[in-house]
Amino acid sequence: MRAGKVFSGQTMRWVRGLIASLLVLLMTAPAFAQSVPTTTAAASQVAAATASAAAATAPAAAAPTTMPSWFVTTYDTGSTAWMLAATALVMVMMPGLALYYGGIVRKKNFLATMITSYSALGVIIVQWFVFGYMLSFGTSTDPTVQKFIGWDPTRLLMWCGPNTIVSPGGAPIPETIFNMFQAMFAVITPALIAGSIAERMKYGAWCLFIFLWGTLVYDPLAHFIWGGGWLSQLGAVDFAGGTVVHISSGVSGLVAAIMIGKRLGYPGQGVIQPHSLFNTLTGAGLLWFGWYGFNAGSANAANPLACTAFLNTTVATAMAGMAWNFAEWMHHRRATTLGIASGFVAGLVAITPACGYVTMWSSLIIGALAGVVCYGGAQLKTIFGYDDALDAFGVHAIGGFLGAMLTGVFASQIINPAGPQGAIFGNWKQLWYQFLAASDAVVLAALGTAVIIFALDKTIGIRVSEDVEIEGLDIGLHGEVGYDTGSVASVALPGGVH
Repeated sequence: MRAGKVFSGQTMRWVRGLIASLLVLLMTAPAFAQSVPTTTAAASQVAAATASAAAATAPAAAAPTTMPSWFVTTYDTGSTAWMLAATALVMVMMPGLALYYGGIVRKKNFLATMITSYSALGVIIVQWFVFGYMLSFGTSTDPTVQKFIGWDPTRLLMWCGPNTIVSPGGAPIPETIFNMFQAMFAVITPALIAGSIAERMKYGAWCLFIFLWGTLVYDPLAHFIWGGGWLSQLGAVDFAGGTVVHISSGVSGLVAAIMIGKRLGYPGQGVIQPHSLFNTLTGAGLLWFGWYGFNAGSANAANPLACTAFLNTTVATAMAGMAWNFAEWMHHRRATTLGIASGFVAGLVAITPACGYVTMWSSLIIGALAGVVCYGGAQLKTIFGYDDALDAFGVHAIGGFLGAMLTGVFASQIINPAGPQGAIFGNWKQLWYQFLAASDAVVLAALGTAVIIFALDKTIGIRVSEDVEIEGLDIGLHGEVGYDTGSVASVALPGGVH
């Protein structure tokens, strides 16, 4: 017992001594760390700092926190916050597009149509962060290469690091958020193509198609206009993607639809009716909501230009919805819910390239023309007999081309001093630049899509079998159904009523 007590007392004294030593070290360490020199030329300062630290037995005032090496304070916090929000808004467009497209197709293909949007989130985001961003926004040391494609190994996997600051809109923001914002554009563009080839394409072929299309069509085109390529050097402008996003996806949709072929029974069995306009209208609302990030976010800063783009987007979209309803009333003597939703999307498409360059009264004209012209564009498939299932060509390609050209008409340096003057201000050359850019998008998208579709069809096959198409792609490809309501069991009620 005595030995145990002695041992216990010695142990306690040892523990108390250890704790006291640790406390002394903790109190003196900050003072010592502050005095460590940052260059090897200050050896004498090391000795003085060590002596000073040893004498500091009482707690000193709290030392300033040492920031990690990657931490920078040179970015604009307001603009960075806005770009974070804008990126999230654009991402919301993906479920919006899934619902919009999913509601228009037949019930048996609802999930198969929705997954075309969600798969783009997976496939394209991986492609973008591995090398897509570099191809679009990388800067090549060779001026000739720079005209056509970006090449900068520091942008592979974002090896440039998290502390890189860029100022695409005049306000310094981290390149990481600029990268993320542009990634959302790269994601939604190929997803739009699905509207033309809905209800008949294999899922695996679709995933390979959008990966190759993003690499061979979207990335070079984005570089031509937004990454310092030859079209931007020429003087063509596209504020938020009328040419890069909408013309390219709409034209690609048309080419893919023609090469894959029509759906079984189209058009001989009459008009294929939407199975859920509720989903379509909900999706259209989400698209409009997310499009504020798409357009106003393309100012790349929290500034008056972003507010102008926000305003123009709202005005043109509202006007286009009314114009589409008016056009269909003149044509069929009725205005439909699908019509106003389609008109809203047409207005969003047409104002996209112009929203950061034109006045509000110009946006009214752009919206009115978009509603009427895109309504006419949607009727072309009945005239020429191609199966653009959900009018991706009629709305996105035609609306994007219209918007690109009207940007060349109405652009004003009063709205955007960094932009061009339009034709109404005497700069007719801008119309030519806009036409060249839009036409280049048509040619690149058509050729790129044709090559990819041909290659996939000759290798893995691109169209589902007739049995799967008749049964429905939800069950045939994915083994799921979008609406599983089950069955109600027969219940015996009093009085023999069943």
